[in-house]
Amino acid sequence: MESGKNPRPPKVKNKNPAPVQITAEQILREAHDRRLEPTHSIPKQKISDLEELSEFRQRKRKEFEDNIRKNRLNVSNWLKYASWEESQQEFQRARSVYERALDVEWRNGAIWLRYVEMEMKNRNVMHARNLLDRATTLLPRMNQFWYKYTYMEEMLGEVPKARNVFERWMKWEPDEDAWMAYIKMELRYGEEARAQALYERFVSIHPEPKNWIKWAKFEEEHNNIDKCREIYTEAIQYMGDDKLDQKVLVAFAKYEIKLKEYERARVIFKYGLDRLPKSKSQSLYNQYTNFEKQYGNREGIEDVVLGKRRVQYEEEIEANPKNYDVWFDYAKLEESAGEIVRVREVYERAIAQVPPADEKRFWRRYIYLWVNYALYEELETEDTERTREIYTECLKLIPHKRFTFAKIWLLAAQFEIRQLNLQGARKLLGQAIGMCPKNRLFKGYIELEMQLREFDRCRTLYTKFLEYDPANCSAWIKFAELEKLLGEQERCRAIFELAISQPSLDMPELLWKAYIDFEIEEEEYENTRDLYLRLLERTEHVKVYISFAQFELSIPYKNNSEEGNRRARKIYEDAYDNLKKKELKEERVILLEAWKEFEKEHGNEETQKVVEDKLPKVVRKRRKAADSTEDNIIWEEYFDYIFPDDEVQSRNLKFLAMAHAWANKD
Repeated sequence: MESGKNPRPPKVKNKNPAPVQITAEQILREAHDRRLEPTHSIPKQKISDLEELSEFRQRKRKEFEDNIRKNRLNVSNWLKYASWEESQQEFQRARSVYERALDVEWRNGAIWLRYVEMEMKNRNVMHARNLLDRATTLLPRMNQFWYKYTYMEEMLGEVPKARNVFERWMKWEPDEDAWMAYIKMELRYGEEARAQALYERFVSIHPEPKNWIKWAKFEEEHNNIDKCREIYTEAIQYMGDDKLDQKVLVAFAKYEIKLKEYERARVIFKYGLDRLPKSKSQSLYNQYTNFEKQYGNREGIEDVVLGKRRVQYEEEIEANPKNYDVWFDYAKLEESAGEIVRVREVYERAIAQVPPADEKRFWRRYIYLWVNYALYEELETEDTERTREIYTECLKLIPHKRFTFAKIWLLAAQFEIRQLNLQGARKLLGQAIGMCPKNRLFKGYIELEMQLREFDRCRTLYTKFLEYDPANCSAWIKFAELEKLLGEQERCRAIFELAISQPSLDMPELLWKAYIDFEIEEEEYENTRDLYLRLLERTEHVKVYISFAQFELSIPYKNNSEEGNRRARKIYEDAYDNLKKKELKEERVILLEAWKEFEKEHGNEETQKVVEDKLPKVVRKRRKAADSTEDNIIWEEYFDYIFPDDEVQSRNLKFLAMAHAWANKD
């Protein structure tokens, strides 16, 4: 090696990723956390004389001043400084620090509050009073200062001064809590007249319904009956019809009920019901109903409520006649009243509102009006001919070429059966299947014939059903179950064979499972084994292999008890080889787990070791995320499986490639 040249760096032999990946984010977070940990313990300092105390104070003050000089806007530095001076009983210095802080940030409420608390804690009343006076003058919208000011004056027994502070505060028209605090203070000292005057001022500034109610209840507690009634009346007049609130009316009516003025209460309820819409008077309705139940007659309340609701429903229908929910509520209201003529009138008006477009989503809600109308005529009025006429008109109205409703056809057929008109029901369902076939119609018709034990008709219907929808696996299974129920095993097997030969099926796995279960129940094990093999030709799903192996274990063998184990093991081996060729890793893992459980129960140490040697290692890897871009590459971690036989194969391939390259080089 020539002198002056750097030696070549050693080659890195192992380029595999480390088992634990450390990111830059983890390194930075750990460095930040360790930065906050103290590296050494601070020794305790003992002060033995005044000179050391003076030196200690001078050093601490210098630290505080340096911190403030670095960042004057950091309020915590000022507060720590002033708190330390207070702990040293240096109140003049503490005040100086607070004043300097206020010069920097006088809008900060925390400085004022700490300053005031220091003065109050050390019984410097005049200082505290002056501070609070300054704070409330400079920051009148911060309620904390006012609360603390009034509390201090009241604790000192200076009620007139506290009242003066409240009066200054009230000039700024604060929120409701401030007014209530003032009123409660007056009541604590028995000043009811002052409290009444305050309520009047309070309500004039905050005329919300709850405040009127508070005022009225205050007068009620002090037995001012006429004044209480006057307050409620004034509240209703002030709000008018536009802003009328049901809470005020309910409270007013309850007050009159307490005084046993039932007629007054009834007038109040009716006044509110006549002026408030339904959306804003639900509580008023409930209270009125309870009132009439206790103090009135039933007919009166029902007439009032029904009349009011009819008016409301008519208004909503006039605004939007296609709002079918309103029609439902309106019909229920009339049904509860029990007037048949009115009920029929409402239903006739409702079904006349045909949806504007021939789209099923517009008709779904509308069609239930016909259903409810028919059920009402059948169950309540027991008018059979009118019910049949309703179903007929409804079926004529529906555009069956565009869409249909199987529910209507089935309900009409069930109605005919209840009238013992079996031929009429069959005619309806046959017409439905011929005009607009649907799965639900076929199922309903077949269920009807099954209940009547007309099995030949069921076969005919299943045939038509499968001609209409040959991909419907549940229909094939039900058809086969019917033949099995009738003891026609050959027919059942023929149906299954015809079903699995269909080019497309919606749920083929259920069909194959039903066929296999049928052969197992019939103890046709060779047929079952043949079915499994045919299924594996179509799909080599891992669950099919596992199910096949479990089947071989479950069936009895006369000559050799180990035959089932041998066959199952052969299935597992073939399945593993096939999945390995297709490079399906997760499926191989599932198969190996099932194989491992099988060998634990039915194998020996040698066969168990074969499976153990095939089990993969789980490795954490990184790859580009799906939402990565060229400018912003996002990496995500995932788990991969490394199988021992794959590693051996890859090493052999790599060795052959190197040998081939060396041969070409020569």
